[in-house]
Amino acid sequence: MKLTNYLRLAVVGVVALASCGKKGPPTASQPGKYSSTTGIEYNTEKGMAVANFKKIPEGPGLVFIEGGRTVLGSQEEDVTMSHDNIERTVTIASFYMDEAEVANIHWLEYLHFIRTDSAEEFYRSALPDTTVWARDLSFNDPYVTYYLRYPGFRYFPVVGVSWLQADDYCTWRTTKVNEGLATKGSSEKGGLFSRKPKPAAAGAEGTATAGALADGKDGPSIEKGNTLPNYRLPTEAEWEYAAQALIGTQEIGNENQEEKRIYPWDGKSTRNAYGKKQGQFLANFKRGRGDYAGIAGSLNDGAMITDYIYSYPPNDYGLYNMAGNVNEWVQDVYRPLSFQDVEDLNPFRRNGVGDPADKYDKKGYQSLIDDHVRVYKGGSWRDVAYWLSPGTRRFMAEDSATATIGFRCAMINAGSNK
Repeated sequence: MKLTNYLRLAVVGVVALASCGKKGPPTASQPGKYSSTTGIEYNTEKGMAVANFKKIPEGPGLVFIEGGRTVLGSQEEDVTMSHDNIERTVTIASFYMDEAEVANIHWLEYLHFIRTDSAEEFYRSALPDTTVWARDLSFNDPYVTYYLRYPGFRYFPVVGVSWLQADDYCTWRTTKVNEGLATKGSSEKGGLFSRKPKPAAAGAEGTATAGALADGKDGPSIEKGNTLPNYRLPTEAEWEYAAQALIGTQEIGNENQEEKRIYPWDGKSTRNAYGKKQGQFLANFKRGRGDYAGIAGSLNDGAMITDYIYSYPPNDYGLYNMAGNVNEWVQDVYRPLSFQDVEDLNPFRRNGVGDPADKYDKKGYQSLIDDHVRVYKGGSWRDVAYWLSPGTRRFMAEDSATATIGFRCAMINAGSNK
């Protein structure tokens, strides 16, 4: 009888120890040693390779933007009568965005690397158009020569880049950053735009364009989680959402967003209403006809042209110059009715989907719209305050460039449903 009791106690003890060792259901960072559906052991000759994974690697220069529900659309009176961004409720998934605009020094770094590992033809195609500063009736000639390359302008936003050039930069940046993160192939020579043909071709988000091959046999693998997703231009909806920065403005337990902003800051004014800098402008823009900066001895926005990319207070997401300084390219093809056509979860207007370009009489000079015009947003040093509102939008040909348009990069929040 006593022996039976001892056996029972021993069994209970084994069960207790087994339950203590149980770690709960498998997760992305703790998938377990065995498959939860087949029981086959991972990382064996017969089993599938499952790499260690903690979280998405940290991308240089990026700030996390928590997504959610918001109301996109113009908060200003539609003075241009375009009616192309009417208010509507959407949900934007969390993503990452550069805290500041891509600067001259970043573009010079890009030119440095592609000059050594890419075809000369591509290098020349990547050169910004510095003549965008030239004006027939204005003496901006020094900027043509010095703005891109002079050390004093290093951290001023790069301009004179087209949408196509900005898109190429994002592709290159993805590859260059992942070279340092990948466990395999980081010492491989030859660039993305190399003189020697590469097996992987550029494509859409989510494909193996970052040098992360799906099978992992010949380089870094998506499955290993040791590479970043693609750097890319933000969608128009992402950009507008990030510029609004409506976080921390609602009461606890209240899911209604009762605050609205005309600009990426509180209040209806373009001036700082608080503290030692009260009365100073919160962005770099054109104050009025012929007035770009204020008067000598008391310069207000302080910039006749562009300004240091970290000038002016950041918005509540920690993003600098989401209004003014330079306009910024976004991914979307322009259509005036995108607000009613695109979906309400992660809205995006891509090429060749709905509202065909042949409906717009570009050949008859009655329209400027086709599948090669892209949206830009944010206002610039040369724009009046109206264009600083996140809901305003304009468009330009994707192969064109000006002294008032730059860009910043974005990235998906991979491995998350938020």
